[in-house]
Amino acid sequence: MQDLTQGSIPGHLLRMATPIAAGMLFQMMYVLVDLYFVARLGDASIAGVGAAGNVQFVIMALTQILAVGTMALIAQAAGRKDRDDANVVFNQSLLLALACMVLVLVAGYALAGAYMRMLGANEATTAAGIEYLHWFLPGLALQFIPTAMGAALRGTGIAKPTMLVQIFTVVLNIVLAPVLIAGWLTGHAMGVAGAGLASSIAIGAGLVLMVWYFLRLEKYVRADPALLRIRPSVWKRILAIGLPPGGEFALMFVYMGLIYWVIRHFGAEAQAGYGIGSRIMQAIFLPAMAIAFATAPVAGQNVGARQPERVVATFRAATLMSAAVMLVLTLLCQWKPELLVRGFTQEEAVVRVAAEFLAVISWNFIASGLIFSCSGLFQALGNTVPALLSSASRLVTFAVPAIWLSAQPGFELRQLWWLSVATLTLQAALSLWLLHRQFRQRLPQLALAV
Repeated sequence: MQDLTQGSIPGHLLRMATPIAAGMLFQMMYVLVDLYFVARLGDASIAGVGAAGNVQFVIMALTQILAVGTMALIAQAAGRKDRDDANVVFNQSLLLALACMVLVLVAGYALAGAYMRMLGANEATTAAGIEYLHWFLPGLALQFIPTAMGAALRGTGIAKPTMLVQIFTVVLNIVLAPVLIAGWLTGHAMGVAGAGLASSIAIGAGLVLMVWYFLRLEKYVRADPALLRIRPSVWKRILAIGLPPGGEFALMFVYMGLIYWVIRHFGAEAQAGYGIGSRIMQAIFLPAMAIAFATAPVAGQNVGARQPERVVATFRAATLMSAAVMLVLTLLCQWKPELLVRGFTQEEAVVRVAAEFLAVISWNFIASGLIFSCSGLFQALGNTVPALLSSASRLVTFAVPAIWLSAQPGFELRQLWWLSVATLTLQAALSLWLLHRQFRQRLPQLALAV
């Protein structure tokens, strides 16, 4: 275990954020590698995989419930030096992970067709999305066990093993993608099905490695058969913290699904351009998200150790670091966004949509970093409801105007992107205000408890 209640806060953040960022970058490369090879199959395949890939936000919603609840409780237990409670939480999180695996497989295969028929711009797009999902669902289901294990490690201040496993899985996915998608070496091209299968195999290999690590090397938290019996009180603790962040990702699924629905009349080129642009944007967000992921355990251990001044200092350091990184990335997207797009497609109609999306949406990068930092502090404090309220406010302020705009004569995609920038700025202001309220309510209590 790494003690985060002493020493330099910026140093802890950098030490935690660096492997987290590397791991998240390689995780995002799953989608980018698939997108690169799928792009060679045409606009319908790009649009289908992009729309189907949006389902990942539902899976991320479930993994966030598990990961945030587990990480926050184990971080606070580590701060209190309560190893027994940390092990109880870890073992109950494994049971929750198994339940989520079954849920994803059953619901995924039952609903994949209906979902794609609602969003697909045409029959080819719908068929490609369904085929991709059917092969990717096993991989999506297998994510839950390593998610619980990675969250436990992060709560104890350890991020490197998870990063190394993620790097291995992405390298494996990169090797398998051209073989299964394009038929390299075998001569049997599976197309979009190969993209889903390559990711599923790679995630399965990552699961095996994480299990091996916990069985052979991890000492602070371990799987214990005596603790692998359902304890409703512990599930309630995990869900109380994890459900709101999971709700945030569920709202992202609705938000992105709404965009695909609104722009479907512009054709497969528009959906393909938005799919590429949004995946590039998610990759760009990784540094700020890594800082936020590091913020949660650093601040969480200090909450458990009753050190309110270090909690505030963690937020200030995280906000400054995130703003600096996002400013550089904003300038990059303002310079020549089409350079980021042409690696995935050379079709001018698709490039124009994706480049315009990045040029406009990049104006909210700094605000996004602030929202991520606030979310990390809400997790550390053990009250993630404000973060959910903040995300819900954005969906409301975006959805109604977006639907109204789409019905107006002369509606353009650019109007939708600027609406997104405006509503996210409002969300950032609300998140900051809600965090200020939490500080006023919780930090004096921490000080009094010393």
